[in-house]
Amino acid sequence: MDLTPAPAPEAAPPLGLLAELTHRCPLHCGYCSNPLELIEREKELSTEQWTRVFTQARDIGVLQVHLSGGEPLARPDLPELVSHVSGLGAYVNLVTSGLGLTEARLADLADRGLDHVQLSVQGATAERADLLAGARAHHHKITAAALVRARGLPLTVNAVLHRGNHDQLAGLIELAEAMGADRLELANTQYYGWALRNRAALMPTPEQLAAAEPVVRAAIERLKGTMEIVYVLADYYEPYPKPCMHGWGALQLTVAPDGTVLPCPAASAITTLTLDNVKDTPLGDIWYKSGSFNAYRGEEWMPDLCRSCDRRALDHGGCRCQAFLLTGDAAATDPVCSKSDRRGVVDLLLATPGAAPPEMVMRGPRPVAAVHR
Repeated sequence: MDLTPAPAPEAAPPLGLLAELTHRCPLHCGYCSNPLELIEREKELSTEQWTRVFTQARDIGVLQVHLSGGEPLARPDLPELVSHVSGLGAYVNLVTSGLGLTEARLADLADRGLDHVQLSVQGATAERADLLAGARAHHHKITAAALVRARGLPLTVNAVLHRGNHDQLAGLIELAEAMGADRLELANTQYYGWALRNRAALMPTPEQLAAAEPVVRAAIERLKGTMEIVYVLADYYEPYPKPCMHGWGALQLTVAPDGTVLPCPAASAITTLTLDNVKDTPLGDIWYKSGSFNAYRGEEWMPDLCRSCDRRALDHGGCRCQAFLLTGDAAATDPVCSKSDRRGVVDLLLATPGAAPPEMVMRGPRPVAAVHR
């Protein structure tokens, strides 16, 4: 483990843990942020190892555990893991595609302490959604949402937006309403993993984004008090970067299927970063002492441009993964920022979004699928 002296004050305890139980998934979404080299089943943490991770997470203050993947329902020990996390007193959220979620499985998970379900959707119609997911999945999602609501659990619907479904934005909002969602996340694609590989086919046009804004604004006003709507901007088009993760290693941590611990879900993209593993090092030591978590905490790491900027406490210098992927330097000012001397890198990407190829690569062994325009 790299115990490089921390350049920032000691961190506060983490609030949330994203537990990526597996990278196995029945869907093949081309916008997925999972790494290109997916972790194989044989390398996944065992039930005993995961329960140790959750116990250590609670010991250092984690209050919310998000069981994700891949598809967490692919793990036969999911009920045991839910029981363990709930028994520790943490809030348990299941992040799922809905495939494999039957009435009996949901009842069992709820009885064991499941608190919340987050369900992904790919499009507003079955034809579009199934094409984008690379599987006939849409009707399973409708069924899964009905099961969650019948059980009385809170439901969040998550839709990743891109050029292939931006025209269905109003329909996605209506779909979430019909599902009885308490919360809807409309997140423009973030370009990591498979989404980065498919960026040219996924980037929305300026016209699509301009058309989306009034639709979202009207829905937020209309559904106030009924369904919360969160709209994540397409920050390539913004003058300032998103406040990624509320600061590096500030509130949450991610554990990958093989036990690798990440300061953010996409941190494996930074190939210059040495990442630690819970199989070798206690989670608390990784959170507080590791070089990876302390690399970009606080403000001491920032270049002069960020450190002197009055927005430094708002966007924390932007996304470290994005800075690395676009400039090769994870400590650089996020080039999305209009003040960055490398903003031209982003402007070049935006210059010809309409010239993207008509295909995107699906995750896994699926054939190439056309993207609707």
